[in-house]
Amino acid sequence: MHFFDKRIFLHFDYLLILLILPLILVSHSLIHEINEILANKQLIYLLIAVFVFIFIFFLPIRKNYRLIPFIYWFGILLLIFVDLFGVSKLGARRWIEIPFVNLTFQPSELIKPMLILMLGYLISQEPPEKGGYGLAKFAYFSIYILIPFVLVAKEPDLGTALILLFVGYAILFIIGVNWRIWLGIALVLALASPVIYSYGIKDYQKRRIVNFVSRKPSYHVQQSIIAIGSGGIDGKDKKDATQTQLKFLPIATSDFIFAYFVERYGFLGSSALIILYLLLILHLLSFLFSHKEDYMISVVSLSVGFMIFFNTSINILMVIGFAPVVGIPLPFVSYGGSAFLDFIAMFAILENLVAFRFKDSYAFKRKM
Repeated sequence: MHFFDKRIFLHFDYLLILLILPLILVSHSLIHEINEILANKQLIYLLIAVFVFIFIFFLPIRKNYRLIPFIYWFGILLLIFVDLFGVSKLGARRWIEIPFVNLTFQPSELIKPMLILMLGYLISQEPPEKGGYGLAKFAYFSIYILIPFVLVAKEPDLGTALILLFVGYAILFIIGVNWRIWLGIALVLALASPVIYSYGIKDYQKRRIVNFVSRKPSYHVQQSIIAIGSGGIDGKDKKDATQTQLKFLPIATSDFIFAYFVERYGFLGSSALIILYLLLILHLLSFLFSHKEDYMISVVSLSVGFMIFFNTSINILMVIGFAPVVGIPLPFVSYGGSAFLDFIAMFAILENLVAFRFKDSYAFKRKM
């Protein structure tokens, strides 16, 4: 394979990169204002991300679809390893430590691109017939969605687990599943909700739900709302952003970084940020129509689009008090290496599939 064939770069989607770069720049600026040490550490992750993107982009993915199941099961083994030997922080065991470099990573983040590839592989092998997948195929695909969901929820990391669940079933919904199956699932969930609440979630998760539905929000959310309100129309200078600079706003570099962004740049800035995310999501969803003959591109682009949508919407709703507080980062903006590298890896996979689509190794096509 000639990796440096000029057609590769003609088919490269530059708009994706142009939409992501402003988010990365905003992230570094905000984190640097709050904690210079973390900002420098984030630059290390950014440097690693560049190498990860280049490495994945030039992988012969289309010629090696058969390896995807092995990659998926390797991710499952990493999740099991976390349960046995992982690093615990704040009562949750989610991380594996990288020896000698004092860095950690979350397999729960790495399983996302692995699950996406696996779903694309399975759907490419078994395209839906007219009327959508039946119960047998739906149950078969569900196994691959539910295994990582259960392992991640057990860490516990219910937020990430729910993202995996939502994205997995959103893909099946778009690709096509018989409507009777969705109706049956809705009825079962409605009937099982009291049991799930009583026995399926932990006490601290119940407290988050109680705090969410109560009249008075939790301390974290109260401070977040104050920071957002104090931003006004066009925001404040760094020295005047007292909610963050005086440490009233908790977790300002990660889960609640949107609140600090609004405190600094106000309603106008937050509107621009949301529009940027919207443009990125719409562009990703457009791949479903521009590459409709390729299930791998369709599934990967839809998955990345849904992941950005769910992460962004849940994070923003959380910090303004319209959703329970869960550990969902704001894509490309919140501090953290695992989530950042995870999204970079998914975009690299998508760019690879798009740029190399003209090669003779074009293995899976939709049935017209």
